[in-house]
Amino acid sequence: MSKKDLLSIYDLKKEEISTLLREAFKLKSEKKYLDVFKGKVLGMIFEKPSTRTRVAFSTAMIQLGGSPISLEPENLQLKRGESIHDAAVVLSGYLSGLVIRTFKHYDTEEFAKYSTIPVINALSDIEHPCQSLADIMTIMEIYKVKVVENLKEVKIVYIGDGNNVANSLLAISAVLGLNFTLISPHQCLPKKDMLDKAFEYASSSGAVIRITSDISEIKNADVIYTDVWISMGYENEMENRKRILMPYQVNKELLKKASSKCIVLHCLPAVRGDEITAEVMNKYGYSIFTQAENRLHTQKAILLHFL
Repeated sequence: MSKKDLLSIYDLKKEEISTLLREAFKLKSEKKYLDVFKGKVLGMIFEKPSTRTRVAFSTAMIQLGGSPISLEPENLQLKRGESIHDAAVVLSGYLSGLVIRTFKHYDTEEFAKYSTIPVINALSDIEHPCQSLADIMTIMEIYKVKVVENLKEVKIVYIGDGNNVANSLLAISAVLGLNFTLISPHQCLPKKDMLDKAFEYASSSGAVIRITSDISEIKNADVIYTDVWISMGYENEMENRKRILMPYQVNKELLKKASSKCIVLHCLPAVRGDEITAEVMNKYGYSIFTQAENRLHTQKAILLHFL
């Protein structure tokens, strides 16, 4: 069997996403430890800090009977100039799969190109596919939606910085045919190629995609999703970004415009007082921390599917 990588949500067909979500729900409800990965080893390269992704993949691999190895970039020969080609070939001889969290999406693509083992994008500057699967699982769980087709009735709104998380949520909405609105100041919107690709998929899936800077489009939202304003690697833009994005903060006044049953999601870590107030964060902790827990179950399903 030829290996398959997960670098982008667009690597998955609608049917595959549905299968992954069904498996994740099953794994969460059964809470069984399996030994299907006995003797398998998952390598994890994290160039960026990580809590949920690192711990969820490590725990998932252990609960499936395998072993995770954390490969810190500063301790790899890549730090001394070894090519990705050489590293990918060598690691393919040791590992069953490779998870990569990197600053450059191109590096993830290069590892996938030269590896003979599955490569999973654990976050890059372009996408965060593992996160978006947990996001959709959480919406389905809280709204008691059994099949992805019925998610079309839920208005999902992402507000804030059009970053990698926004890109993957946009992508999964386009693939599944969802009702998705992205609200962001024009300086922070996703790049044109990401928007064009989403609209291309939406034309086939029937997704209703809105891209706007108008905050009033949050009206009747069933889900409000936000993320940090300062992504890793953009710390030097902090003050300017805060000034531009403050009108897009998720606060009590904003939520008055949403549906009465609206939930709030945040992929974490959150900066309380910036993209979301402490008041809202505390009120919607049940949905936000369910979302965080679901990273374990969806990543376990990913490992079963790709390894």
